[in-house]
This record gives sequence, structure tokens and C-alpha cells, in this order.
Amino acid sequence: MVDGNKLYPLKSAVELVGKFPKAKFTETVDLAFKLGVDPKQSDQMVRGTVPLPHGSGKTVRVLVFAKSGPGADAAKSAGAEYVGFEDMIKKCQEGWTEFDVAIATPEAMTEVRKLGKVLGPRGLMPNPKTGTVTDDTGRAVKEVKAGRVEFKIDKAGNVHVPIGKVTFNPLQIEENARSVIDAVVKARPHSAKGTYLNSCTISATMSPGVGVDLKEFSA
Repeated sequence: MVDGNKLYPLKSAVELVGKFPKAKFTETVDLAFKLGVDPKQSDQMVRGTVPLPHGSGKTVRVLVFAKSGPGADAAKSAGAEYVGFEDMIKKCQEGWTEFDVAIATPEAMTEVRKLGKVLGPRGLMPNPKTGTVTDDTGRAVKEVKAGRVEFKIDKAGNVHVPIGKVTFNPLQIEENARSVIDAVVKARPHSAKGTYLNSCTISATMSPGVGVDLKEFSA
């Protein structure tokens, strides 16, 4: 079904992934990018967040580190599963990580930083660059719950981003994919030389990858 030497327009690539035989579970649809940057150079890091127009299809459990007051109250109202400060820091120090995203107020970060060895390796550390260190905890929780995804380049110069589930209709996946591709394009470091987007592939969890033609985006 897939011509490995061919690049497909995004719409066609999405439709093709939708035609593949389905697994026995609800697969995630991913975009994978190979970027022409050197991840070893600190000024060539590519990372950011992007809200998906149709959400990610994933139930996101949110932990908010905030002292009791407006920040904690706003987080609870917005639907955060876990809200606390010293009690939650103690739980994390004991090895508890049953959440998908951690958000912290700037005030709380002075203590939360001490969790670097626990949360860092799992990619759960709150970070101002990804909007997870903020006084506006309510807004941050709502954005994460609605399907804001984070992307970050790995050591090999690749970026992997989930863009939905195979149960989404093709238009929803295409629009989510466009948002992610646009965000990765905008995240190009000023110091990056030559071709930035070397390749982009779309796939479901158990499917082959389909090469996406990026001409319309690189213009």
C-alpha cells in the first residue's frame, strides 16, 4: 500500500494511514521529523508546545504544585487531578509519578526544582518554555487537558509528536498535523543553516510510516 520512495501530500498521507489494517487497541497517530540541526549545540535546540485543534484523544492527568490560595483554587476549578505543595513534593520524592503533566507556580518552583532527579528523566519537570511554570494555573491546566502537546528534539536530531488517534476522522488528523508542522517550522533556531526540515513521516502505532511531502510548508 505504501511506496517507500514516494512522498505524499499531507491529505493523501493521512488518508493512507486511515486505510491500514487496525490493531486490537486504539492506536496513536504520530508525526516524526528529521531536522537539519545539531542538537549538541545549545543554540540549536528545538522545543515548544502546540495546541491541537481537535485534541490528542488522550486523557491527561495533571499535577499542579501550588501553595494554597488563588493558584491552587484555579487549578482545582480547571480540573487538575492533583493539587498541592509540600504534600505533593513529598509524594514525588517517594517515587510517585502517576500523572502525565506537572505544572508549577513560579513561587513553588524554588522547592519543585529539588525534584529534578525524579521528574527530569521522565520528562515531567515543569518548564517556563513549555508554559508549565506559570501563575495562571487555570489556563495552563485547561490547555493541557484540551490537547496541548509538547515537542522536543532528541539526541539524533529527531522530533516525535502524537497528533491524535486512529479513531479521529481524516480531516481532524490533517488539521492537527498542520498545526504541529507549522509549530515545528516556526521553532527553527536562528543559527540553523541549510535545510531545516529533512523529512517528515506520519504513522499509527503499529503501521508503516508514510513520507509526507513538505513543499507546501517549507515555502
